[in-house]
Amino acid sequence: MVIQRLLGKRDLLVPYFKFRKKLQNDLQSALLNEIFALRYEVYCLECHYLPPEEFQNGLESDEYDACSVHFAAFTLDDMIIGTVRLVQPADKQIYPFESHCSVFDGYVMPPREQASEISRLVVKKTHRRRRGDSMQGISESFAKNGKTAAIQPHHGGDRRKGNSPMLLLGLYREMYRHSRQNGIRFLFAAMERSLARSLDKMGFRFVPIGPQTDYYGPVTPFIVDLDELNERLTRENKFLAAWFNDEPIPMSVIIKTLAESLWDKWTKKNLP
Repeated sequence: MVIQRLLGKRDLLVPYFKFRKKLQNDLQSALLNEIFALRYEVYCLECHYLPPEEFQNGLESDEYDACSVHFAAFTLDDMIIGTVRLVQPADKQIYPFESHCSVFDGYVMPPREQASEISRLVVKKTHRRRRGDSMQGISESFAKNGKTAAIQPHHGGDRRKGNSPMLLLGLYREMYRHSRQNGIRFLFAAMERSLARSLDKMGFRFVPIGPQTDYYGPVTPFIVDLDELNERLTRENKFLAAWFNDEPIPMSVIIKTLAESLWDKWTKKNLP
């Protein structure tokens, strides 16, 4: 098929990125040094969320890194461009979001062994393609007009120059696969509501579990149920569901998905 000849063995959705994972309890590694350096660049030097003088070695890390699984995105020539971690606190240790957010009265937390928190999600500034892109790489265009059905297999051209949230989607896929393989059903995240809306358009329906608070800007604590996510993707976007679950994607699904994408673009272009 034309798609396969164009991409070879590369991923249908993220052909220009590759991903790596670092498990818990080993903080001495070249990969983690790259992750901590990117976090220092974004959190300390660019956004000024944390004081640079507290990290003399140029590596931003904290007490949660030892109980986290770390994920990193790289270009094909091995430059780190994004990172995120899943935090599973040790016994009697709170989740990071609990240090600055509260939950609604009556909210019952899920079992700790079934939950993790998404934390320290950043994309390198060079891979936020447009001026209005968020720190996580979401473009203003996708935030306003994107939808789950618009996430399509790559079919030629250079999506590296586009404004679709594919890098972020790839990081979320890595977290999703790790969680499903390790009995994690629920993911917490403290984030801006605009990011939650964008993630909802990508298939991740985060539900607020507490009020908005000010923590380096307005953030709200959310939770996503991965069982519900999988059901939603299977219902709304079979291509994306198979891609997330590392299942073979039938060619009929790829063709149908591309056809729907082309039809959607044609109608938008030709309708008054």
